[in-house]
Amino acid sequence: MDMVRAKRPRRRPVAATAGPVLLAPLPPPPPPQDSYGSTALGDVVDRSIHAAIARFTNGLSPAALAAACLDWAAHLAIAPGKQLQLIEKGRRKSMRLAHHAVQRQLGARVPPCIEPLPQDRLFAGEAWSQWPYDIVYQAFLLHQQWWHNATTGVRGVTRQHEDVVAFAARQILDTVSPSNFVVTNPELLQQTARTGGANILRGMQNLVEDWDRALSGRKPAGSEAFVVGRDVACTPGQVVHRNGLMELIRYAPTTRRVRPEPVLIVPAWIMKYYILDLSPRNSLVRYLVARGFDVFVVSWINPGPESRDLGMEAYRQMGAMAAIDAIAALVPGRRIHGVGYCLGGTLLAIAAASMARDADMRLRSLSLLAAQTDFTAAGELMLFVNESQLTFLEDLMWEQGFLDARQMAGAFQMLRSNDLVWSRAVRDYLMGERRPLIDLMAWNADATRMPYRMHTEYLRRLFLHNDLAEGRYRTDGKPVALTDIRVPLFAVGTTRDHVAPWQSVHKIHLLADTDVTFVLAEGGHNAGIVAPPGETGRAHQILSRVAHAPYLDADDWAAAAPRHVGSWWPAFAAWLSAHSGRPVAAPRPARSPLGAAPGSYVLQD
Repeated sequence: MDMVRAKRPRRRPVAATAGPVLLAPLPPPPPPQDSYGSTALGDVVDRSIHAAIARFTNGLSPAALAAACLDWAAHLAIAPGKQLQLIEKGRRKSMRLAHHAVQRQLGARVPPCIEPLPQDRLFAGEAWSQWPYDIVYQAFLLHQQWWHNATTGVRGVTRQHEDVVAFAARQILDTVSPSNFVVTNPELLQQTARTGGANILRGMQNLVEDWDRALSGRKPAGSEAFVVGRDVACTPGQVVHRNGLMELIRYAPTTRRVRPEPVLIVPAWIMKYYILDLSPRNSLVRYLVARGFDVFVVSWINPGPESRDLGMEAYRQMGAMAAIDAIAALVPGRRIHGVGYCLGGTLLAIAAASMARDADMRLRSLSLLAAQTDFTAAGELMLFVNESQLTFLEDLMWEQGFLDARQMAGAFQMLRSNDLVWSRAVRDYLMGERRPLIDLMAWNADATRMPYRMHTEYLRRLFLHNDLAEGRYRTDGKPVALTDIRVPLFAVGTTRDHVAPWQSVHKIHLLADTDVTFVLAEGGHNAGIVAPPGETGRAHQILSRVAHAPYLDADDWAAAAPRHVGSWWPAFAAWLSAHSGRPVAAPRPARSPLGAAPGSYVLQD
């Protein structure tokens, strides 16, 4: 026991302290982290719900619409001056309509108290001038005008939110237009009385047929008369190159001699390529071939879910650049006239800028048909371009792997709902009449899809952020600038284009440091481009600007450019000829192992 005690260490005395002993603080516990699995699950759930909602809203984001409406309503609520102004406008419009109604009731022939907009043809028929239907439609137009005043000019509302709210109000009003109902549409009443109601029966048959075709994925009634390769896309040629994204078609010459520089046409992949090779009478391809040009066209594949990861760079490399490489191998040493239409024109402009940056001199000229390179003035499509809307649309494409053109068509139809939705519904389902399908309408119904990654990059990098115009767009890891393009440039805009407004297309003057010939053609995005000589009602303005000449904005350009009656195609062919060498012997056509035009990709559903 004593030995145990002896081995104990002696305690040292503890010095007295004035307070408690302070211990070093323990490090804080690490913040809780979500597991990768829970994060991924939450993302999948959100995206799946958004995709499900998007199928019922045609891809439109309810959150984006709610934000715009809240912005407008909040600012209107604290604007008593604007409210009083609207009250006064409503009172004046009501008094004007009442005065007009009294005069009409007394039998006086007085002009309408409000005229429809020039593009509004719903109330143009003689029956609408009869009482009481003239009062009905004028009351509707006054109501429409009041809502336009209510949704615009509210101080503090962002420009895009104002446009969205005005657009939404217009859609609702278009739905309840008196032209859409039998009892308020005198033309429908006359048709029903004349046919004993047979028009309603025929209309119901049309509705059932259209519904059945839509559910079964078949094309609209009448499209059977436009078979690809027989009635449309029937210019003779051969597929000379094919990869996983496109086929390259070379058309057979019809002249003994051709210009040495081949013409490469890059259409948009948003629809089938044969918009530029419709019927023989209105095929731009056939027109150019007949004037001694060696014409090539890119025919894009109709992508499915397996193509979800194809991006804009893949379309440039495997599309535009692969076509240029293939042509250079077939006709070595000859420079190429590049022609791009719509989105294909934007892609070709990117490719041309990349080539110029890398000292690739294989292009002889560049032509952009209804193609935008600056997206700051991209028209009413910008209603659907913001972070909320694009995220919502991306979730739909993420689940599918692609965006079907039918889903996107809803947005385009709403931009012109009177013409593309309600007028057609009244004619087909209430009047019981079918407008004969034409080749352009049959082409428009031949829908394609767009890969998830490509469409996301296109909308974000070009529409939302405008990277191409502002020098942030990159190819091969390096930025591209349209100012590097030095070849002559031919650009076409159309007067009624709601996809690529001509004022937006005109901005190429600010971006290209080269000679620019600009054409403003009568018509819309498609009909203004498909404008063969000989058709009535065709006209265009054209004006050239040499490099480093003073800039003219869109309004000044329109005032200065001379107007010509007729198609712009002859001017385009003459411009290509002026930038081409002397004709050489036409190539001898040979059968390709890849098959004849129009190829196989255009036939994919």
